[in-house]
Amino acid sequence: MDEPTSRWRRRLPRTPGRWAAVVAALAVLAGAGTWTAVADDSVPPVHRQDRMLKMNGVSVDTSYFTSGGTQRRPAVLIGHGFGGSKDDVRAQAEKLAADGYAVMTWSARGFGMTGGEITLNAPDAEVKDVSGLIDWLADRPEVELDAKGDPRVGVTGASYGGAVSLLAAGYDDRVDAIAPVISYWNLADALFPDGVLKKLWAGIFVSSGGGCERFQKQLCDMYERVAVSGKPDAAARKLLTERSPEAVSDRIDVPALILQGQSDSLFPLGQADTMAKAIKANGAPVSVDWIAGGHDGGDDEGERIQGRVGDWFDRYLKEDKGADTGPGFRVTRTGGVDSTDGAALKRGASSATYPGLSSGGRKIALTGAGQPPATGGGLDTTTGGADEDGSAAGEQDGAGQGDAGQGDAGQGDAGRGDAGRGDAGRGDAASGGQQGGDAATGGAQGAPATRGAQEAPSDGLTQTFRNPAGASPPSVSALPGIGGGLSQLSSVGVGLSLDFPGQYARYESAPLDSAVHITGSPTARVNVTADHGDAVLFGKVYDVSPDGKQQVLPSQLVSPYRITPDEQGKPLELKLPAVDHEVDAGHRLRLVLSATDLAYASPAEPATYTVSLDGALTVPTAPAVKTAAATLPWWTWGLPAAALVIAAALLLTGRRRTTTPAPDPALTGVPLEITGLSKRYAKSSDRYAVRDLGFRVEKGQVLGLLGPNGAGKTTTLRMLMGLITPDAGEIRVFGHAIRPGAPVLSRVGSFVEGAGFLPHLSGRSNLELYWQATGRPAADSHIDEALEIAGLGDALARAVRTYSQGMRQRLAIAQAMLGMPDLLILDEPTNGLDPPQIREMRDVMIRYAAGGRTVIVSSHLLSEVEQSCTHLVVMDRGRLVQAGPVAEITGAGDMLLVSTDAEMTDALVGKVAALPGIGSAVGLDEGNGLLVRLDGATTAQLVAELVRLDVPVTGVGPHRRLEDAFLTLISQGSA
Repeated sequence: MDEPTSRWRRRLPRTPGRWAAVVAALAVLAGAGTWTAVADDSVPPVHRQDRMLKMNGVSVDTSYFTSGGTQRRPAVLIGHGFGGSKDDVRAQAEKLAADGYAVMTWSARGFGMTGGEITLNAPDAEVKDVSGLIDWLADRPEVELDAKGDPRVGVTGASYGGAVSLLAAGYDDRVDAIAPVISYWNLADALFPDGVLKKLWAGIFVSSGGGCERFQKQLCDMYERVAVSGKPDAAARKLLTERSPEAVSDRIDVPALILQGQSDSLFPLGQADTMAKAIKANGAPVSVDWIAGGHDGGDDEGERIQGRVGDWFDRYLKEDKGADTGPGFRVTRTGGVDSTDGAALKRGASSATYPGLSSGGRKIALTGAGQPPATGGGLDTTTGGADEDGSAAGEQDGAGQGDAGQGDAGQGDAGRGDAGRGDAGRGDAASGGQQGGDAATGGAQGAPATRGAQEAPSDGLTQTFRNPAGASPPSVSALPGIGGGLSQLSSVGVGLSLDFPGQYARYESAPLDSAVHITGSPTARVNVTADHGDAVLFGKVYDVSPDGKQQVLPSQLVSPYRITPDEQGKPLELKLPAVDHEVDAGHRLRLVLSATDLAYASPAEPATYTVSLDGALTVPTAPAVKTAAATLPWWTWGLPAAALVIAAALLLTGRRRTTTPAPDPALTGVPLEITGLSKRYAKSSDRYAVRDLGFRVEKGQVLGLLGPNGAGKTTTLRMLMGLITPDAGEIRVFGHAIRPGAPVLSRVGSFVEGAGFLPHLSGRSNLELYWQATGRPAADSHIDEALEIAGLGDALARAVRTYSQGMRQRLAIAQAMLGMPDLLILDEPTNGLDPPQIREMRDVMIRYAAGGRTVIVSSHLLSEVEQSCTHLVVMDRGRLVQAGPVAEITGAGDMLLVSTDAEMTDALVGKVAALPGIGSAVGLDEGNGLLVRLDGATTAQLVAELVRLDVPVTGVGPHRRLEDAFLTLISQGSA
């Protein structure tokens, strides 16, 4: 087992005996979605080495990914989410390795094959392990060094892994760039926002971590103490803060790409806000990206995020100044539904700099809104709720109950909003309020502390409600694990929320005269009192439909507040959940302050709360953030754009015609000849996807193109179609050199990596439109013949968006056959087809070639290739391994089939097996014959011995499946 020498730098003083911990810590923890990559010929093969490394007394399970040669390259460490392991990030690691990085993944303590206890990224445990991994990378000959022992390294990861990337940058100055995804800045603030326990997240993640026994004993003790009391104490906050990136906030000074989830009640956008501001204050480049998904679910935008992380590292690790790192701020906005497939529509909005959570505040007046009495009426839900008389609760807008704007003057701005509290920040208003003032202004410092026990004024701005015994039944908003799906629905006007009558205060705006796009955290100023003890409230802002019957809670988020007796009776500014949400004109905004919430711990003792609203709701609009223009269905611009591309290609082809090689008359009748073909990987001068490839295909052949993933098959087909240009060599089709737009390509039909269809049109209409675009006569399309081959039946009249994957595959193959081209190229044509359809496709290819046409098929189904193809080309690592007739390739083995006209007895088979030079002999299941493996003897010698043994031989011939031949050829090529 390897044990690197650690160059760990401890930057904080030791705190004896404080490694105890918390509930929530757990929450830290759920790892975000995992990104995946698909094997492709266009990327170089990636090599993985698995090893156990000894780190600080613990065996750490690691994987190391590289590709290409031994040239030095930057390194990237990728951490996984809580409850996962290194395997969760393998696809991302392979992608980065293929892009020219040395990539290391590992399983954190207590997960996967790694030993040790879960310490929630303690500086002297998980974080120190990362420093040991950096030591190991420093000794690798292929890793670029900034100095001896100092590798060029970036760190990324999601959730738990994102936090360790931040901590590594704070504790080890060798880290050069980071990209944390849906992570936390202060774990205490995330799990105990404003002193309120996120009980659901805490419990879920203690369980997902394997139970208390998997954690440090101090952590388990802490969790149980806080879970029982329902109220985090100072020791719990201190413990988690010491294990949070905020503890080393002044040390994190490297370029940071911060990606945070909008659908995230665990680590909300406020965590990224404080993270970004702190790192930027240290002078480092920072970019913030609000993605659609998060810990509550939703779209993690894996492909886009993976690409952006790669670009970030290209810029700051490879020092590629041409790399596009994106805007200073970007947010994914969701709205509407695609009529073609029902998917939520997404588009980006961005600004040059991060606007924070309070930019462009717009004040919207609120009035007190009536609600069903505590003794009756319906629940206030997404439909607005209904009273016993059937009227919608949301329709009681409290008109005439006072101007919510009163009380702004003289109250001052909030002075203590703590952004570090995520979305639950609040602060005292300046003491400019008029003592003894009217309660309608909300700022009366002279209001008695027992106000909650008195009858509420009738102005509507002051409302009294109850915290029920046992905090039950609770309001419902965020639902860990499924809230993201609900938040996606909330963006299109659907959602889930539940507020019980008599347990909340509610205020509403008049219908908006114009749309408002909220980007950030709305704020409201209130005065809160309780008849005894702390007041625990949960604030949220609903988007209410014009008729008041539907309310949507953006991203299903609420903000908790714990208001102590010392803070009661004073103006407070409440920071509401940070969201990005469009409120349409005619809709209302509804502010609700509830006494309970299912996801949080509320006081079990019943209490009466009184809340007075003091002024308007301030809504951040971030005016500098501009939304990208709405995208039209692609076919509205795709066809014109395609026409322009074709026209440009034809123009360029016309200009270059003088440099295009002249046709070769000797090859006029040869469908395809390839000589010396080579293609390098992108950004590489010495790594090849295809190298020195050459083969020839004759008329009437069905040629199978075989090879493992990464062999270069798809790259070869792309060059053959003129889609990409080779670096060297030549391709000739019927004697004509292939160039983009070459006229001879009209004699080629292809199905390569799928076909694009207009989803709203029928299958037949798509084929007809495609053929019309070629400009050739309709009579030449042979569309009925192609459709008969496709076998789609009545489905031809249905819209393509209703097709299954297999149906789309067959329609694409029919499109390739339109016009009955002389050379037909099919890339994995049987994907999505059932066995009868595969058999039919096999017959189609054979019949197609029998008429003098040629078919080239790339497939991974070796049994089908063996039955369908007449000739084979086998590739491996970009090179030709063997080419020739199928019978010749499969017959080159040492296994012989001996046919007999009588059943072979076991005794006779045993005699054959014992002959000199015979490796084995096995009787056939049906009895008449046997399979003989030669081991030194020749076929003639075997026949002579069989005659001597009186074996009734009727025939002897080679017997080897294509699979055997293929594996033999590949193994020889790799030797």
